[in-house]
Order: sequence, then structure tokens, then C-alpha cells
Amino acid sequence: MARVLVVGGGGREHALAWRLAASEAVERVLVAPGNAGTALEAGCENHPVSVDDHEALVGLAHREHVDLVVVGPEAPLVDGLVDRCAAAGIAAFGPVAAAARLEGSKQACKEFLRANRIPTAASVAVTSLAEGRAHLADFDTPPVVKASGLAAGKGVVVAETHAEAEAALEAAFVERRFGAAGDVVLLEERLEGTEVSVLAFCDGERFAVMPPAQDHKRLADGDRGPNTGGMGAFVPSPVAGPALVEEVSRRVIAPTLAALAAEGTPYRGVLYAGLMLTAEGPRVLEFNCRFGDPETQVVLPLLVSDPVEVFRACVEGRLDPSSVRWSPQAAVTVVMASAGYPASSSPPVPISGLEEARARGCTVFHAGTRLVDGVVHTAGGRVLAVTALGPDLTTAATTAYAGVAAISFPGEQHRTDIARAGERV
Repeated sequence: MARVLVVGGGGREHALAWRLAASEAVERVLVAPGNAGTALEAGCENHPVSVDDHEALVGLAHREHVDLVVVGPEAPLVDGLVDRCAAAGIAAFGPVAAAARLEGSKQACKEFLRANRIPTAASVAVTSLAEGRAHLADFDTPPVVKASGLAAGKGVVVAETHAEAEAALEAAFVERRFGAAGDVVLLEERLEGTEVSVLAFCDGERFAVMPPAQDHKRLADGDRGPNTGGMGAFVPSPVAGPALVEEVSRRVIAPTLAALAAEGTPYRGVLYAGLMLTAEGPRVLEFNCRFGDPETQVVLPLLVSDPVEVFRACVEGRLDPSSVRWSPQAAVTVVMASAGYPASSSPPVPISGLEEARARGCTVFHAGTRLVDGVVHTAGGRVLAVTALGPDLTTAATTAYAGVAAISFPGEQHRTDIARAGERV
């Protein structure tokens, strides 16, 4: 029986801990630092260790005789936690820092994509407001403005006008809204089409693609409002059938793994390709070096295979893609956010209705929550992800929204069109 340490404290990590705890091969799941959901999850226990404290995480893994570390967030991966675990003789699921640079630097990712002829949008990297303004004229239509470094999913501005793009440059270089993540900014050609996320388990050479998910990035219904970390997701995607998966596997995932292996940094873990499906075919918007959030909350409930065996096979370079099996069901997750999100977070307030949502057939994954005197309170921007399965998207969405209706907290906000709009794509 394995003891597994999940690193992180968001909705993705609750989903990982929940799925791992359900494995017959797992004795106990430790979560560092976790949240109220992982604290209350059967088979899980929280440990108050920061994701940034690699020494303490390795010490925890040794002290608790952990057999496998599963790293959830991008920052510890980019900062080399997997490298640190390997040096300490601890198996860790996730890419080493040299491979995780694909997410850690959008500039480096673009250079990698161009060097390996992987389809992506045209872009230019700038390091000052003056340089950015000079390059704005190169774009006939307003470009997307992206902080090159890690910005918790909030470093992208999809400008509607050149003036908005210039304001985004000022936010990065003058207001320092993204801190060091905005030292380099990409101006990127705006692509038209439908976004889809294709994730794959990778062992450095072989890979197994997960069911493609569609994520809703904008805050409000109809894809209006500011970009967020994600307001909901669903599987299956009506625009990502077997032909698209084959094309993305051949043109994106396979050449990426081959190029990294040739560099001597084989990619082991989850490779997440954020794609735009354009009239000319799929184009890579970004790579992430880990499970997505909220994609994890719809994909992992569909995993039939034992997650511990899949993760270990990736770490040990022996993944058999045919052994990774998935449920044919549909899944929908709806994110419930706090007042002010994504610009700000509200003070902690109590949450009610969690048990009622579960009684209505939902699994509620906690993101920004904490226990206060035994009561679950909000503790962040994205608070909960309410997930439901069903034979089709309509049924799954109906159940998920029944769960959302059961839950309440002051200032709560959510989209009402998750998956419902997706069915009309």
C-alpha cells in the first residue's frame, strides 16, 4: 500500500487527493498544505507545509515514508521540486525544471515551438513599454498581451483595441501588475476559433492522451468579462473528436516529447496543450506542465485506471498507453467564485449547502476554502468546483447546476452557461 504526498492547496489538488484516496493501492494521502476539502476528505490528511518550501516538503516525504510525490501547481515544478525529490531518492510525478520551462517562460515556449515547427501564433517578445508600443503597429488587429512568466492564469489580456493592448503593456511595465512575471511580455497574434485543452500522461517517450476538455476562461456568460483561471469545464468536447486527437498527438505532443528527449530532459508527467482550433488547424496557445484547473475536476473523475500505477509508470519511463482507460460518461464542473474575483478576493465568509450538493449527485472540489471553528469558509477567488457526471452533457450540466443551486455564500458568482454553450459549438 502506497503513501502519496500531493503538493498544493487548490481545486486541482483536492481532485487529485480525492482520486488517489479512492485507489485500492493507496494507504494514505498527505496534502501540503491542502484546504478545507482535503481536510475533510476520507483517507486524506493536511500538513501545513508551503509549496515553496522544498526542503520541508522533502523532509515531510522522508518522515512520513512517502512512496510517491504528486506535484500539483506549476510554480514548484518550474522551481525544481521534482529535481529536488529525485536528488533525495524520492519518486515524484511531474517534469524536471528544465522541461517545465515550457510553462515557466512563454518566451522560451514560443522559441521552442518555432524551433520545432509546432504550429502556434506569431508573436514578439518585448521588455519595455517603449518597445511594446513600437511593435503594436506590426499587428493589423489588436494582439493578445501575455506576461511571459507565471501569473496564476491571470497574465493574459485579450485586447479588443490597440488602445487596450497598450494599456495592458502599461499595466505590466509601469504598474508592475504581474511583478517579475511581466519583465518580458509577449504580443501575440489573436487567433480565431474554439479553445480546447488536450492533456497527456507522458513518460519521456510514450504518452496517453486524456479526454479533451473545454475550459471557460472568461468570467461572465457568453465569454464576456475579464480572463480568469477558469470558470468551468466539460468533457467530452464536441469539437475534439478522434481525428483532432490524432492530429494533435502527431503535430504537437509527439514532436514536443522527441525534442525534449533529444535535449536530454525527457518530459515525465502531464503535458497540457492549450489549443485554438482555427480554420487552418490546431495552434498551440500555451503549454502547461501540469494538470489544468478546472480541467482536472472533470477529467480525473473519468479515469478508470488506477492513478498510482499510471503516475508511477510515467515516473519510471514504462507507460503503456493502452492501459490507461477512461469512462465514456460526460462530466461538467462549474466554478463558484467569491465577490470581486478575479480582480480581488473578499474576506472569508461561511459556506452552506455542501452536503445538499453532494446529495444531489455532485462531487464538490474545494479550491479557496479553509475551516474556521469547524465550519467551511471561503479563502480565495475561486472557491469551489461543483462536478457532476452523466450519460451526456445535458444531464451532467443539469446535475452540476442543481449542486450549485444548493450551495450559497455571500457575494458568490458563477457562470450559468458551462457546457450548455459548448453543446452549440
